[in-house]
Amino acid sequence: MIFGNVENLEEYSFLDQAIKECFEYAKKNDLMAFENKSHEIDGDRIFVNIVEYETKDEDQRFWEAHKKYLDIHLMLDGEEEIGLNFLKNMTVKDYVDEDDFLSMDGDKNSSVVLSKGDFLVCFPNDCHMTAIKVGDSQKIKKAIFKVKIS
Repeated sequence: MIFGNVENLEEYSFLDQAIKECFEYAKKNDLMAFENKSHEIDGDRIFVNIVEYETKDEDQRFWEAHKKYLDIHLMLDGEEEIGLNFLKNMTVKDYVDEDDFLSMDGDKNSSVVLSKGDFLVCFPNDCHMTAIKVGDSQKIKKAIFKVKIS
């Protein structure tokens, strides 16, 4: 996984071109004005899901990972904690192929707090638990770019 802020993208010149395309798309578009839904960027190769939700207590959230797509969580407004661990440390449950959703149980190894402009890139072995409240529950808006793994 990679945790950073869009103000420092020059430090990430090593990133795959498809990941760079997501940041370029975010730079050229007002994602805050986007409707909460999935938006195609390049067919099924790259798309972005715009989401808004209330953050919650950790015990109300769930673990996930993905096999076909990597996630780039880009915080647009608000603040949320994301719990993290590696797949090898978790008890893997069901995989839903059509949703590219792998569920699991386990404990968090670490976490990050995403604030406006922060991003988190999650690869297939990076389990994540999103929407954990930081302090009080709050409504957040986030872009989740999905990049097909070749």
